[in-house]
Parts: sequence; C-alpha cells; structure tokens
Amino acid sequence: MRLAAAGDLHYTAASRGALRRQFSDVGSRADTLLLCGDLTDHGLPEEAEALAEDLQALSLPVVAVLGNHDFEAGQVAVVIEVLRSRGVRVLDGESCVIDGVGFVGVKGFGGGFGRRALGPWGEDAIKLFVQEAVDEAMKLERALARLSTETKVVLLHYAPIQTTVEGEAPQIWPFLGSSRLEEPIDRYGAVAAFHGHCHHGTVEGQTRSGTPVYNVAMPLLRASFPGQAPFRLIEVDSRNRE
Repeated sequence: MRLAAAGDLHYTAASRGALRRQFSDVGSRADTLLLCGDLTDHGLPEEAEALAEDLQALSLPVVAVLGNHDFEAGQVAVVIEVLRSRGVRVLDGESCVIDGVGFVGVKGFGGGFGRRALGPWGEDAIKLFVQEAVDEAMKLERALARLSTETKVVLLHYAPIQTTVEGEAPQIWPFLGSSRLEEPIDRYGAVAAFHGHCHHGTVEGQTRSGTPVYNVAMPLLRASFPGQAPFRLIEVDSRNRE
C-alpha cells in the first residue's frame, strides 16, 4: 500500500481549494492519505468544513488524528463530526483497517524524551501534565493491542522520539513530544509511525527497535523537499502473512 502523509495543514476558511491544488496528483500516487494533526488553524467548524470539502474531492481514503490547534476553539467534537461526515476516519485511540493495513491514531502529548522526560512529581499542575502524556500513550497501547492485522501503522501529532524533533530549539523539545509513545510502537510491531507538530525538526528517525518514524509537518516537508508536493510517500506491505 502506498501511503501519502502530511501534517500541520492549519486550514482556515480562506484555505478552501489549496489542498486540491497542492495534492492534485495524490490520488494517482497513493492509496491512502494520512493527516497528522493541526488540520485546522484555530479549531473552528468553518475551517474543518473547508478542509473536509477539499479532502472529499481527492477521492481516496483519508485517515487523520487531531493536533493541539484543533482544540483551540473548544469545538473539537464539532470539528470531528464535520470531518467524519465527509468520510474522514478521525482516530483518537481507535483503529481502522484499509485493504489489510491497520491504522491506529492518537494525538499524543508532550513531556520530553528518555531520561529527561518529565516525571509526575511536585505540583498538581505538573502531575496533570504528565498524566495527559501517560493517558495518550495508554490509548495508543490499547488500540494497538486490539488490532489484529499484521501490518500496523501509527498516526500521531506529537513526536514519539527525540530524533525527529531535533532542529527545533532545544528549550521547547519537552512540548513537542513524549518518548512514552515510543514503547507501544515497538512492543506491538508497528511498521511505521508518522507525526507532525515539529515544523523545524528532522524528517526521519527510528525507534529503539528500528521502526521508522516520519515527521511530516508540511512546513518541514516544503523546506526539505522544495519543488515537490508537500506530502511524504511511503510504501508498506499490506499482506497479512501466516
């Protein structure tokens, strides 16, 4: 299966038509489109409607997760309903299967990476921040555990590894992802993970077990691959082997 992946579209009502122009050939080059959060700029229903209209015109399956921008206006349930009403598979701790490939998606959260990851100690505000990261990792783990396909692909907004964050200012790394997301990716044998959020990060890395991780934030893709359409094309094996 050929996957086209992008994140951080930051759609506004004035963006209507932009995706159809930028992704005009995606249907001939990919079988499924993956969108890794920050679908809208301020989480407004009219922004979601403009995006949904353009996605519907692309005529291929679309799987998506939300990003932090999609929560800004406090209308996330409406944003999800608008997208789902146009056929977009919006995942939040859920999975879907397309032609034998299983897709799992969560937004993820911050907290940092490795030995420097923030721990649940001290003020209640810190404990709540860390708990959000733990909850998102647990949602990812549960969804992967329930998925029976051999080929599993993970969609995130926040980064699961530090490598694809590098390029951003180190001071903000703890707010760009969490290594708590890495462990379930490796444990359940995902073949690839995609995320956005890091506009100035690194386009590719891998987990400790070698699973490829792709940062597909559109600003980064434009800077890294000038003159090309702002999505990443990756092929995965869609056959379930005995």
